[in-house]
Formats: sequence, structure tokens, C-alpha cells
Amino acid sequence: MNTDVATAPATKAAKLNRIGLEISPYRGGKTTLCAGCGHNAITERIIDAFYEMGVDPYDVAKFSGIGCSSKSPAYFLEVAHGFNAVHGRMPAVATGAMLANRQLLGIGVSGDGDTVSIGIGQFVHMMRRNVPMIYIIEDNGCYGLTKGQFSATADLGSKLKTGVVNDLPPVDTCALAIELGATFVARSFSGDKKQLLTILKAAISHRGTAMIDVISPCVTFNDHEGSTKSYSYVKDHDELLGEASFVPFFEDITIDYEPGTTKEVEMHDGSRLLLHKLPQDYDPSNPLHALRLLGESRKRGELLTGIFYVNPESKDFIELLNLVDEPLNNLPIARVRPSRHALDELMEELK
Repeated sequence: MNTDVATAPATKAAKLNRIGLEISPYRGGKTTLCAGCGHNAITERIIDAFYEMGVDPYDVAKFSGIGCSSKSPAYFLEVAHGFNAVHGRMPAVATGAMLANRQLLGIGVSGDGDTVSIGIGQFVHMMRRNVPMIYIIEDNGCYGLTKGQFSATADLGSKLKTGVVNDLPPVDTCALAIELGATFVARSFSGDKKQLLTILKAAISHRGTAMIDVISPCVTFNDHEGSTKSYSYVKDHDELLGEASFVPFFEDITIDYEPGTTKEVEMHDGSRLLLHKLPQDYDPSNPLHALRLLGESRKRGELLTGIFYVNPESKDFIELLNLVDEPLNNLPIARVRPSRHALDELMEELK
């Protein structure tokens, strides 16, 4: 007697990254932001970047302050460590965490209000200290949680939905970060998937403060005609600094390009950042050139995107403080408490 045995279809093997993980651990909770919000697009690129770079989510610490942007860390790397700080104070919390455990990879997500208004003082000191972490500003030029008022990054002459015109000049966070000492400064647009992903992967590899200002339209309050942070305005006025590609240190690849058309920047861990030069031979290691270019593009009403400045040679804050490699909370008392002899010597000096 013949019997037919049904054969179950073979299941497709899950795609794994270089450390053997599927993409699911890199995701987070379901977003509660407005449909079409640029912040959600940034979240997707963060997930892709950490997955493709093979970063263990458990080795990551996420930080945020207050605002629509500061909800974003809940939507990626669910198993990573995280701290949601008070409004504008995320840099201080992140600095403390990075000093306490230098083995963590830090990523802070802030907004233009959280960073440039109430948090500007904290932002200034994080940039000048070159704290080793990624700092993303989800920049929509308005306060989305409080009905769309202008933020400090809103462009002069831009309009609210109500018709109110902004009569104050904006703060350029990229120019400010370069002047203050950040060692990786870039700007992108949430709708430019390829460029943003490339910049994020390069930032993950950088050792030092990697500040990325991402124009991220608010579809509820700031995506109308008259806004300079809308999808249509950015697409019409975006001036690409250069096509960027990132070469991870763990991949063997072959690049074919004409001599003199690409600027190679060696990253801290041996990775290489390849930037296609502008006709005027743009040098991403020259901060003065970057500042001049930002100023010129602003005068022309252009939104310049790309990696403006990279300095892999400068020491980060942890190196400057000469901290030990181990997490500070794992150190035995004998290594953190001065000896009796050391205390006696100190007392003698104070007599």
C-alpha cells in the first residue's frame, strides 16, 4: 500500500549579522509618535546601523531628555541599558555613565528644544569635553509636545501654521559643535536613508563625541508651506557635501575610484571613512574649512548635509582623565580608597 507523506516547506534561515544575532534584538517597542514623523525614520536607521556593524545591544547605553525625540530610544535596542533624564540634562547623565564604564557604547538622542534651548549649557560642555559617545539631535525646528512653537534652530523668516513669522536667527548646532571641540560633526536628513545610515555607521566606529544633527520634519506642526524644516523644503534646498561611504574594519571589500576623487580618513579603530571630494577639494579634517562652508551655505539658503569634520587624533574625555579600563563599580575598595600612608602624607602637607 502506498502512502503519501506531506512534506513541510523548508523554513528560511534567519539572517544573522557578524556576531550571530538576528535583527530582532536591535528593535524596540512600537512607536507612539505621529505617523510619518521623521524621528521614526531615524530610529530605523539606528537599528540598521547597529545591526550591520555587529554591535551587541547589551553593550550599548541609551540616553535622552524630554520631548518627542527623547521617546525614540524606547523604539530601538530594547535590551540595551537606558536612562531618560530630565529636560536638557541628558549630557550630564551620559557623561557620568561613560566615565563609570568606558566599555559601553553610548548613544544620546535629543531634540532641538532639549539641546539648544534648555539644554544648551549641557550641550556646550559635552562637546568641549569630547565625551566618547554618539549625540543625535532630531531637529524639526519646533516644540512638538507643546503645539509647535519655534525652537532655537528655526530659520529666520520661517512660518508657523498660524502664519507667525520667526524673526530670530537660528543656532547652527554643527558649527557650534566644531568650534567647541567635537571630533565628528555631521548633518543629515531623516528622509535620506542611504546617507544617514552611512553617517551612523561611521559614528559608531568613531572614538570621541560624534554629533549628528538630523533634520526631521514634524508632520503635525512643521511640515507646511513656509516651514524650512519640511520634507518638501529640505528636498528642494538640500546641498550634498559629498557622497559618503563607510568601510567597516571587519569587511574585505574592493573599491574602484579615480585618483584624487576620494578623501580617506582613518578612524580610531582602524576603520576607514571614504568621502568623495567636492570640486574645491574639501578637507574634512580642517575645522576652519568646515565652518566657512557651513556659513556660506547658510547665506545661500542651502541645507548642507554630509560629514563636515572628523578628527580621529584628539584624545577623548576618558583618555584625558587617565581612567582605568574596568567599570568603576567593579573596582575593589583597595583600588579606590587611599591608603593610610597616602592620607598621612596629605595631612602633613596641609599642616
